[in-house]
Order: sequence, then structure tokens, then C-alpha cells
Amino acid sequence: MTVIVPARDEAANIGPCLQALVTQDYPASRLRVLVVDDHSADDTAAIVRRVAGCHPQVLLIPAPPLPPRWVGKSHACWIGARGVEPQCEWLCFIDADVTIVPAALSSALQAARANRLDLLSLTPRQELKSFAERLILPCGLIILSFLQDLRRLQSRSGSDATATGQFMLVRRDAYDAVGGHAAVCTAICEDLELARSLKRSGRAVFLMGGDDLLSTRMYTGWRTLWPGFAKNLVDTFGGLLPTLAVATAAFVLGWATVAIPVLDFIAWMHRANGAAVALSLALAASGAAVGLHIAAALYFRIPFWYGLIFPLGYTSGAMMALDSIRRRVSGRVSWKGRIYS
Repeated sequence: MTVIVPARDEAANIGPCLQALVTQDYPASRLRVLVVDDHSADDTAAIVRRVAGCHPQVLLIPAPPLPPRWVGKSHACWIGARGVEPQCEWLCFIDADVTIVPAALSSALQAARANRLDLLSLTPRQELKSFAERLILPCGLIILSFLQDLRRLQSRSGSDATATGQFMLVRRDAYDAVGGHAAVCTAICEDLELARSLKRSGRAVFLMGGDDLLSTRMYTGWRTLWPGFAKNLVDTFGGLLPTLAVATAAFVLGWATVAIPVLDFIAWMHRANGAAVALSLALAASGAAVGLHIAAALYFRIPFWYGLIFPLGYTSGAMMALDSIRRRVSGRVSWKGRIYS
């Protein structure tokens, strides 16, 4: 197995990521870790060199200049994949902000083989520390849970798929057969497009929960979270109009949980006909919504009161969605100092 870590300005994350990789229970003699430095302007490369000096299975590969129309992450992943040895059977793409437990690689490989998978993607446990992360990410993942038909996406007979680029274990022959990241070089959401490409070629693709095996902190606050979401939302929701529809529905339904009980309470105070029944139903519905978001807050190990302010989360998310639409219409998507058309 070869683990490929694309890294661009990841000095804050690459050290813990690599320490987790070199302490795997997977046999060290059969494991290589390739870190592709995508023109970092910080100490990413220096940190990798220090780790590589103590662990010979770790290798640093400087990425060549980004070709026209390529997205940086796809290019870094492709360069890493071109650097694997001929006998390598499995490629594992891991983001630099992901840390894994010692049994992660061996467990993932066992699951992929047991289920006869060509691509196994694992969702990490999200570590939410700033106010922005705790406000936005639970709401965003709740929306995805309602919108995604996992039974259809996970079916082997369908052509669509779902995956996360944070952890993707793929058979090398399947990866090469569909052209790898070179075939999705212009995609902003390269993980989804690669998974779809594999699925459409008849390969088995599956997404599993990996809370017990890996964790990540994707963003550190508004400064990184906003552009990170804005670059992806149009692809995540399937286009400009669906993104607008989801943003509108999330905003309206989020505030409806507050507005409708208040309006019904005012009507009840004025002794309007049927107001008591309407208020009871509104309180029951809003209570269910609040309960769902409190449960989400507890699941993400953040204070429960974030489950009480979820309308603010959906409002901020709707603004990000509108910004994502604006960027696509303008033909300019920016990420980590690069602008993609």
C-alpha cells in the first residue's frame, strides 16, 4: 500500500498526520507514504523532511508547476500516484488535516477486501473548536443527511456515488483503468468525480463511517471555513438552481421553527379560532427540530446550546451558498491562493 498525502501550506497539520501514519500496525515493510508538496509557502516541506529522516518509508515529492486547467489537489494526487512502485496494489489518499489511529489502514484494507470494493472512502470524526465550525458544520451535515439518498448512491447498480477525499482507499488497477486524477483534473470536487468515474466503469464504490478510525479539523474559523464551503457547495448540491433551492429552503425552514410558534402564540393570546391547536402543533414541530439539533451538538461533542441557535447556522450557510453561486457565475473559484476558472 502507498499512502499519498497532498499538502499545500499544511505546516500546522502535516506533523500529526505523518506521526499517525508511521505508527500504523500495517507492516512497515509493505507501506510507503508519499507527501506531495504542492508549492507550500510555509514549513510543510521542512517538517516532512524531518519525519522522513527518521522513517525511511516517508518520501517527500515536490510537485511540478501546475498545468493549465488542472486543480491543485488533483495534480498533487496524480503526481503522487505516478510515484508509486510497480508492485503497489492499493493507493490511499489522505488529506493532511486527517489523523488516524494505528489500526486504521489495516482495518480499511480488511473492509475493502471483505466487501470486494474497488474504492472505500471513510468519513472522519469532525473536530469542531471555533464558533464558526460549531455553528455551520452540524447544520451542513444535517442538510446532506436529508438530501442524499444513500441507498441509491451506495447501490452497486447505480451510476452515481458519494465519497470524501479525506480518506480514499482505491485499488491501483481500478484507479489506473479510469485515468485516475488526470481524468478529473478540472473538477473542484475531485473526490466525487473520481468516485463516479469508478462507479460508471463498473467498479464497486462505498462510503463508510470512520469515526473510530480517523478524525479531522477541516477549518479553523470563518477565514478558512467560508472559502472552503463556497468553492464546493454548487458541486455538492448538484448545480446552481438546486443550490439556490436548498439555501432558500434551509433559511425559511430554520426561521419558521421560531416564527410560526411566535405567530401562533400571538393569535392564541388574541383568542383566535383554532389558535390553541395551531400553537400545539407548531410547538411540537419546533421541539422536534430543536431536539434534532441538540442531538447533533451532543454527537459532535460541542455545547448543547449550539442546537438552540441553528437558524443562525442555516442563515450563514445560505449566504455561503449564494457566494458559491456568485463565484461559479463569475467563473472564478479561489482556494489556497489559486484562482480556478
